[in-house]
Amino acid sequence: MHPVKGRAAALGAQTGLCVHMLAAAVGLSLIAARSPVVYDGIKLLGAAYLVYLGIRAVAAARRTAHERRAGREFTGGPHDTSALRASTGDGPTRGRWRPGFTQGFFTNVLNPKAALFFLSILPQFVHGGGSTTRQIFFLGILDVLTGVVYWFALAAVAARLRALLARPKIRYRWELTTGWLFIAIGIGVAAAS
Repeated sequence: MHPVKGRAAALGAQTGLCVHMLAAAVGLSLIAARSPVVYDGIKLLGAAYLVYLGIRAVAAARRTAHERRAGREFTGGPHDTSALRASTGDGPTRGRWRPGFTQGFFTNVLNPKAALFFLSILPQFVHGGGSTTRQIFFLGILDVLTGVVYWFALAAVAARLRALLARPKIRYRWELTTGWLFIAIGIGVAAAS
């Protein structure tokens, strides 16, 4: 993954948290937390999205395996970076940040635990002397900014590992493993409803 795409996914995920922060500040998360139907609906949407991401990763792994069998493996020497650029997105796809942002956004918007965090954890740090809404906004923004720093650092580490993950066999195993893991987590979340 190109670092720009990783940072876009991080910003998307943190923007998704902003939705929960705003909902908590105006009290909508309370309705979702107290209504089993709303909570289960959000939970099932989140589970379905995880299964969707898993299916996409498994399909990508199969494409990788098919390409490898078709003889499209990288043939360049250790200094041939054209294949690496093509596989990691350094070329013309560099500015395409929208898919990563969207995926990160929906991952957190459809996460009922994120809503419950803003509903149950943040209020514990709110004191009665000031505006509850203002305090939730402040604490939520602090959480989001801390998350941005963390995810940007993680994206930088992942960018360093992308040469390793660009190898077809390793990429295949990575995509297949993460795909099935997402599917299993999605099914587990749906079954826990």
